[in-house]
Amino acid sequence: MQDAEIVGEIHKLMQQEHTLERSHDGSELSAEEQDKLHRIEETLDQCWDLLRQRRARRAAGQDPDAAAVRPKNVVEGYRQ
Repeated sequence: MQDAEIVGEIHKLMQQEHTLERSHDGSELSAEEQDKLHRIEETLDQCWDLLRQRRARRAAGQDPDAAAVRPKNVVEGYRQ
């Protein structure tokens, strides 16, 4: 997956996230909606991580295509 494709996926996921957050009109999200939002957030984190890996590899003179999607439990465990 190329950087532009990853950025496109990030934008798509962000739109889904914003649509879901706005759709509840001040009321709490249902359990199903909360689960969906959580999955979107995890996938977003994976996309951002992959994009950062690719950029770091490129900056270090390495092959960006060698970057790989890391498991959700790894990405979610990072400190920000």
